[in-house]
Amino acid sequence: MKLSLEERFRKWIRKIGKKNKFCRICIIPVMVIGMLILHASLYCRKNGKRFALLAMTFLLFAVYSSFSFPIFISGDKSESGLNSVSDEAQDITLAEETEINLEDFELLDDDDVRLEGEEFAETSHGMDIVAKYSASEILDSMSSHENSGQNEQDEEKVVFSKDDWRLVLINKQHSIPDDYTFPFGTINTMKGSMQCDERIIDDLLDMLQAAKEDGITLAICSPYRDLEYQQMLFNRKVKRYMNMGMSYMEAYQLSSQAVTVPGASEHQIGLALDIVTDMYKNLDEGFAETPAGMWLAENSYKYGFILRYPKGKEDITGIEYEPWHFRYVGIQAATVITEEGITLEEFWEDL
Repeated sequence: MKLSLEERFRKWIRKIGKKNKFCRICIIPVMVIGMLILHASLYCRKNGKRFALLAMTFLLFAVYSSFSFPIFISGDKSESGLNSVSDEAQDITLAEETEINLEDFELLDDDDVRLEGEEFAETSHGMDIVAKYSASEILDSMSSHENSGQNEQDEEKVVFSKDDWRLVLINKQHSIPDDYTFPFGTINTMKGSMQCDERIIDDLLDMLQAAKEDGITLAICSPYRDLEYQQMLFNRKVKRYMNMGMSYMEAYQLSSQAVTVPGASEHQIGLALDIVTDMYKNLDEGFAETPAGMWLAENSYKYGFILRYPKGKEDITGIEYEPWHFRYVGIQAATVITEEGITLEEFWEDL
């Protein structure tokens, strides 16, 4: 019977070991190495087609890579065969990048970003004028409301907590949690209804009543906003700035100074209100000089509201000075924040 190649190899190794006793020590490693080489050669012989296919795949990959990523091109250009391409590449020059100074651009008001064809004549922070609710109308619709007395503070020291719903921090760095919910409260008037967090209504009505008694006429023009509406306001400003030559990131940066980034607006959690007066309906710094603006700055804390974006604190809040934007934080916290002249962000750091 004809012996296989493996059997003949073993027989040859044993024969050598018998003739030379000194070589017996080397027989085992030589046999192991030899058997590995033998089995490898037999495997390659039986799988020739498979290895050929693998080699072809590698070859195609190498050819493709040489065209897509010519990282190995070096030395004499004449040898690479790419003289024409290299010469053309040398003739290409990048356009000079023009830097835009954002400080040279004035922040746009909502009237400045109305879409073409929109017919509403007056807006207030994006709200139709008909959506402005005067204090007298609100108080008339809530005629059964009596001063709740909640503005009388307890003498006991209050311990503040970040888990308090009144102190929830919403800004560019702290977006609204996905699971955040609050009880909707509705105030109906002759012009329609406004919504906010139900838990702030009593203090809001107390503030409106107190202002009325002091001869101050207030009007709420922007209570609760949903995410879709906030997104619309923000996108309008971004688009307008981009039409002025800004990149998207530049337009985004400037827009976020005037309109809170969607998902990070206190209007969406029903705790923020834009408040104006019948005598001055523009949302600009001029409102601070009106009797209504001065009254709110001096008295709103007594009812749990704070001036959310004060002047000189833009680097902390990330929002331009807005003397019309008031946020409910509770009477005790509002008193501390107002008396110390700090922002909600600074108050939060000490909690």
